[in-house]
Amino acid sequence: MSEDKASAPYGQPRPTDASPTRKKMTVPKVRARKGGEPLVMVTAYDATFARMLDEGGADLLLVGDSLGMVIQGNDDTLAVTVDDIIYHCRAVARGTRFAHIVGDMPFLSYNITPQEAVRNAGRLLAEGRAHSVKLEGGRAVVPVIERLVAAGIPVMAHVGLTPQSVHAMGGFRVQGRDDEGAERILEDAKAVAEAGAYALVLEGIPSDLARRITDALDIPTIGIGAGGGCDGQVLVCYDLLGLTPDLRPKFVRRFDELFERGKTAMQQYGAAVRSGEFPAEEHTFGPAPSAPPRPRAVGMGT
Repeated sequence: MSEDKASAPYGQPRPTDASPTRKKMTVPKVRARKGGEPLVMVTAYDATFARMLDEGGADLLLVGDSLGMVIQGNDDTLAVTVDDIIYHCRAVARGTRFAHIVGDMPFLSYNITPQEAVRNAGRLLAEGRAHSVKLEGGRAVVPVIERLVAAGIPVMAHVGLTPQSVHAMGGFRVQGRDDEGAERILEDAKAVAEAGAYALVLEGIPSDLARRITDALDIPTIGIGAGGGCDGQVLVCYDLLGLTPDLRPKFVRRFDELFERGKTAMQQYGAAVRSGEFPAEEHTFGPAPSAPPRPRAVGMGT
């Protein structure tokens, strides 16, 4: 099978020749979208959501450390471990056929030594079946990016609002609003691109700064809360599907309200059980069919 042919996800039928002609997204194809058709990226954490988002047309699926908040219920992403990301990456890989899978490198998994970063990133690819990794930071992480790229591990960088630095930033605050901050983020973006990152997430920065960075780099930028001037966009799937009733960031557009629809479905299910309407006859198994009587043996007798 050529690299352009999509492989079947684990536990699902291999596509036939009659399948759609959509091709597997790869690092070179991501880079080739610079200045072209915008990249569509969304987070995913399990096989069912991955299949839904993949079949819905996502170019990239990010197994984000945002799972610490939307899956684990924490206030931030800091408690997420490498093993957590590997577990969820494996699940997403089983449900994905076309999208490029990016595994997030969690807090302190790449900040101690480049050697440890290579080991952890390698696990995300080898055990988690991710296709690349994402890490936060600018000039400070250039040596790490260079080591990962030298080891054959594709790296997506991430500057601006970096959630793993939530305490240093004093919360989830927009970055780069003053001249000094904007210049720092621009220099960080240039540095990670020069270090070998194949794409760059720009989070929580003014739209004019995001456009400046996008114009200055030869790698695609993917924005979240960074305006429409980037080469693509990423959202947390729970946000865009309306599964986070108490969290409504300004930069999120909710394309459905699945939390409310799920509540309604649960209420309907509960009412049907309590009334005896469910399960009905069509949801019920009958007894096993009776076996036909065995023919009587004819003996010689007297």
